[in-house]
Amino acid sequence: MQAVLRSLALVVVLTMALSACESMTGNSAGTNLDDATITASVKTKLVADKASNLTRVDVDTNRGTVYLNGTVESPELKTRAEQLAWQAKGVKSVVNNLQVHKQ
Repeated sequence: MQAVLRSLALVVVLTMALSACESMTGNSAGTNLDDATITASVKTKLVADKASNLTRVDVDTNRGTVYLNGTVESPELKTRAEQLAWQAKGVKSVVNNLQVHKQ
């Protein structure tokens, strides 16, 4: 009987924790995890692209929409960053806010 009560208490605590995650961000825990995965994937693609220097691009994801912020040295790099962002699994749209700033 005590094992059943512990299991029930664990289920209640987990349900409350997941509900708290959703109420604080407006997203479910699964959505937050998906967005974090997309952000990590886009950042990995940007850093791995040896032909360009896209390490200064800031990436944020909200509900599958990727936001690219920061500066790049050419319009071609701005376009390349967006192309790489689209390659990440789960991306629904890309908002390219990158500014071209020649040094």
